[in-house]
Amino acid sequence: MNRTTLHQRRLLRAAILGCAVLTSAVCVNPLGANPSRSPEKSIMKEQPLTLKQLAIAPIAANAAIGDMPRLHDALNRGLDAGLSLSETKEILVQLYAYAGFPRSLNALSLLMNVVEERAARGIEDAPGREPGPVPSGYALTELGTDNQTRLVGAPVSGPLFEFAPAIDQFLKVHLFGDIFARDNLQWTDRELATVGALAAMAGVESQLESHLKISLNVGMTVEQLRQVAQELEARGDLQAAQRVSAGLDRIRR
Repeated sequence: MNRTTLHQRRLLRAAILGCAVLTSAVCVNPLGANPSRSPEKSIMKEQPLTLKQLAIAPIAANAAIGDMPRLHDALNRGLDAGLSLSETKEILVQLYAYAGFPRSLNALSLLMNVVEERAARGIEDAPGREPGPVPSGYALTELGTDNQTRLVGAPVSGPLFEFAPAIDQFLKVHLFGDIFARDNLQWTDRELATVGALAAMAGVESQLESHLKISLNVGMTVEQLRQVAQELEARGDLQAAQRVSAGLDRIRR
């Protein structure tokens, strides 16, 4: 083998290795079709949030505090931005785990009215895709535990869960199992909704910070989360915006 050929082969091998490294760092699963099986960080990277993504936090924030006039506007903006009916309903269904059944039911009732109003104006919103089947029994417990571990970045345990094991079971089986296993909403979008809801409510800053960290774990960036704060402020949710910004400052120290 002559020296030129050997050099060319070394260059080709280096190029292949470099491509492999780049691929593993950037080309990862975007938490798309089945988020319960795709916990890897998304490829959102430094891209700004879309109008559709930016619409999610204000919907959840206003639903969580029961501000129906602002929720009415937020729902219309979200549907105009491309949220399907399935995605929008899922945001409000998930909300009950953080703000309770009354807020969730009221918000879903308002969404029904909004859809009827839009239909009367000749607007036909995309129905979207319904969630696929979710396992039951022990398989659901395993799935929920796995989802929780992947979202948080480590197994979750501690004195609180030893003191009240029922809440640990409910979190694993129901929140991270029943809800997060539903694949009609990406994990990144679920976190945008959760951050919006928690930011709107006073006294849950520690939970907000936990979900800001989870948002980073599933592939969002600090810059994108600051966009969420900016959008909340632009829509008049000043305290929610301040809580997101303050939470980001604390977890980035």
